Amino acid sequence: MSALNGSILMTETVGRKINIKGVVQGVGFRPFVYTQAVQNNLTGWVRNTSRGVEIEINGSAQAVQVFVNALRNNPPSLSRIDKLTETPCLPDGYAKFEIVASKPKPGDFIPISPDVALCEDCINELFDSSDRRFRYPFINCTNCGPRFTIIKDTPYDRPQTTMAGFTMCPDCQREYEDPLNRRFHAQPTACPACGPQIWFEADGRILNQREDALQTARTWLQEGKILAIKGLGGYHLACDASNHEAVAELRNRKKRSDKPFALMAFDVESVQRHCQATEEDRQLLTSRQHPIVLLERLPESPIVEAVAPAQKTLGFMLPYTPLHLLLLEPAPGFPDALVMTSGNMSEEPIAYTDEDAAQRLSPIADGFLMHDRPIHMRVDDSVARVFKTGPQLLRRARGYAPDTTQLPHPVPPILATGAELKNTFCLSREQYAFLSHHIGDLENYETLVSFESGINHYENLFRVSPQMIAVDLHPNYLSTRYGRQRSGENNLPLVSIQHHHAHLAACLADNGWNSTDPVIGLIFDGTGYGTDGAIWGSEVLFGGYENFQRKYHLAYTPLPGGDLSIRKPARMALAHLWQAELEWEANLAPIQALCAQERSLLRAQLENNINTPLTSSMGRLFDAAAALAGVRQEVNYEGQAAIEFEMIADTRENGAYPFSIEENQISSLPLWRAMLTDIQQAIPPTIISARFHNGIAALNHQLCL
Repeated sequence: MSALNGSILMTETVGRKINIKGVVQGVGFRPFVYTQAVQNNLTGWVRNTSRGVEIEINGSAQAVQVFVNALRNNPPSLSRIDKLTETPCLPDGYAKFEIVASKPKPGDFIPISPDVALCEDCINELFDSSDRRFRYPFINCTNCGPRFTIIKDTPYDRPQTTMAGFTMCPDCQREYEDPLNRRFHAQPTACPACGPQIWFEADGRILNQREDALQTARTWLQEGKILAIKGLGGYHLACDASNHEAVAELRNRKKRSDKPFALMAFDVESVQRHCQATEEDRQLLTSRQHPIVLLERLPESPIVEAVAPAQKTLGFMLPYTPLHLLLLEPAPGFPDALVMTSGNMSEEPIAYTDEDAAQRLSPIADGFLMHDRPIHMRVDDSVARVFKTGPQLLRRARGYAPDTTQLPHPVPPILATGAELKNTFCLSREQYAFLSHHIGDLENYETLVSFESGINHYENLFRVSPQMIAVDLHPNYLSTRYGRQRSGENNLPLVSIQHHHAHLAACLADNGWNSTDPVIGLIFDGTGYGTDGAIWGSEVLFGGYENFQRKYHLAYTPLPGGDLSIRKPARMALAHLWQAELEWEANLAPIQALCAQERSLLRAQLENNINTPLTSSMGRLFDAAAALAGVRQEVNYEGQAAIEFEMIADTRENGAYPFSIEENQISSLPLWRAMLTDIQQAIPPTIISARFHNGIAALNHQLCL
């Protein structure tokens, strides 16, 4: 009978080999697989590979099906399964289920999890005086903590991260090996006995360590000093956001005149003391990415105006690491909100190594709150805003990068080097597009080095050897020059992409468009080198991934002095009026902003066509309108005039300035005539702004009919 029963059991046992690809490493996937297998009385193993996760299981057909359904339908919350293949195999007689050693496979790759904000379980432990990780600044588990910023290579195992130098103590090792523990195979796990530590230093001397270092930092912030704080993907510069002298001094030292600073507060309730926050805003603030969220400022907020000059919004984020939570912990007299801006001099990349921070941030910071967990890849904070259609990313970085975009069809390995301003690069392989984190403006050597090192890291991490290089059509962009050099050195095909066609194709890919049918794309921009050699920027394109037709664009206007007119919207306003054959009236704000000699030279430039490239830029149209309305005649950062012009718009106003469409060109002459009439009649700039923006919206609708 026993032999018969054994035979029956043998025939009932089935085997399966399962391969899973997606974001399945660093997200608690193997512990999840282990738990599901044990619960269903399955035997076998699971392991990480350079391609994803491999599983082999033995058990009853019913139990195997329950197991596979759990993988497909209820995987860990931080994971993303892109492909799951299930193959029958002969049972191998395993005695138990276990997690086995990872198996690197040359040439294989997997998507990598972004860094994840601290989870509620870890937050509870952080402030639980009975927990052994009480107030430990590096608490984490399989559901949260550092990922992309500490990964050196795949498979995702501790030796392949910057935690390799920290040997787990017996207690941490016990948790790491316990399948029922939340830290089961959590690679960055650590505790005060075995993990990274913090210290505070000033003038090159360590003043305090551990909790004393934290309290020293809080005291210095409360006293109005400026600190450099080492975080997850780099350093922040922090000060009391309600202290006029501290904020002004930070602007002076950082050489950042007007561009808004980011803010951090302990919790949503603290944020709501300064800003309006809808339910959608709160969800975005508390999402696992914890981006900076732009919110409407409350008039009674004590945050000083210099944090975000001429803005009605503030950019707030919540603490996403235990160190930030401890630093922002509410206490009598402690600031309710801190400036938490990128640790850099204006326009440079964020500092992320201790040596770099000491060199570049010492002239700015009074003291440093530091730690000894190395950062492998610098990543700045992401910026987002909630619109009627939902959350929209304005800067994609921490929490989102290097999450992949799945393309509608496979493509060869390509490196796309991106543009000059707000650069990101992209690598492709199979159906994945690996879009980089925000690099910044490629206008200095430091940012170029960050750009090149980022490309090298992504190519290694995702095992991409480009077979083609794609560059912006603009011949002088540093990213284009880099792409051309790599193409020549490696004998790779080079393709030049018109800037606004790239915008159109990116929108299609981002929305999963898999049709060859053409679409209408409205691409309004500041600068994009056109196929005719002019500076484009207001394109109505009809096309798709492969090609496009330029159906409409703003009529060309001279850009006298090139970048000089971008920095001085007053010049752009007068250039638009000159092109429209409208008089430069003496009472106009741009006239009053320029001295007589500059006006004379400007007119000579325009009349004699001296250094006046042509542009159809919508960005320059916004600049001109903002200058005419008296909002901004000179800018300190890109888009400043347009941003401040938008900020003052009276949302109750329904009037709209007109445009006319003549063949394929959009004429702004009716706009300027109407606006000049309003200016002469002393219509408030708030109304002028609303009518301008309403006119743009009406134009968009008309162009799409």
